Amino acid sequence: MKGIILAGGKGTRLYPMTQVISKQLLPLYDKPMIYYPLSVLMLAGIKDILVISTPSDLGHYRKLLGDGSRLGLAISYAEQAEPKGLAEAFIIGEEFIGNDDVCLILGDNVFYGQDLTAKLREAMALIKNDSDVNAVIFGYPVKNPQEFGVVEFDSEKNVVSLEEKPTDPKSNYVVPGLYFYSNSVVNVSKTLTPSKRGELEITAVNNVYLQEGSLKVKLFGRGFAWLDTGTPHGMLKAAEFIETVQSRQGFYVSCPEEIAWRRGFITKEQMLALGEELKMTDYGQYLLSLGE
Repeated sequence: MKGIILAGGKGTRLYPMTQVISKQLLPLYDKPMIYYPLSVLMLAGIKDILVISTPSDLGHYRKLLGDGSRLGLAISYAEQAEPKGLAEAFIIGEEFIGNDDVCLILGDNVFYGQDLTAKLREAMALIKNDSDVNAVIFGYPVKNPQEFGVVEFDSEKNVVSLEEKPTDPKSNYVVPGLYFYSNSVVNVSKTLTPSKRGELEITAVNNVYLQEGSLKVKLFGRGFAWLDTGTPHGMLKAAEFIETVQSRQGFYVSCPEEIAWRRGFITKEQMLALGEELKMTDYGQYLLSLGE
């Protein structure tokens, strides 16, 4: 399976911070925001990754991440000239996806929880091994579901309906920005008609699979954190959460070098060499401490 990080958009809710830089390059506590979705793909075992962003920002992402080889990854890049919807990512990435299945994650979403890796692997297994499943999305309980895309499901966790920002939500579970699809998502995206916003909506993609009965939902419950960082308040709360976890436990949240080592993408010696390059920083000292 391949992975796509959609790091485009104008970030207008974060203005003026985003006037000259992509929001996914802004710091979220001690790391660039894009490190967090990148880490999710790595935890899933995905090594072939496409970063999609604006023409003016792609150079910054290349400088930050390179070709991914230092992390045992293969990272490539593509332009989204204008924000024309999440589903456009599959059209832009058609050549990159090829004949593979694909996971899409939004560049401003943070996921954290002990069972995260297990949930990711379960979703991948459904797409790979169950011919009746073409899409796996996630449900997360919130107090204000009317501000998000809402998912309704039955007792068997089958999706019943999907609604975008409904005034009368049918559940308190919303769909965070993490999606797993079979290769058919490319052709499905090509059939979509732009919404009133002029965008190819990801909800429209999910509704296609819902109608054909091949959409499944996995639930994130208590003890799991999904943090939306699209506003200054959201960024502050996410940064405070990350600082608290790291300070209390001593383990970093979403450290790509550590994940690459623990997943076997790179050797212990390679990780320590990366730490040695940054030994004058707390980040480098953390990598070096892992070797002990």
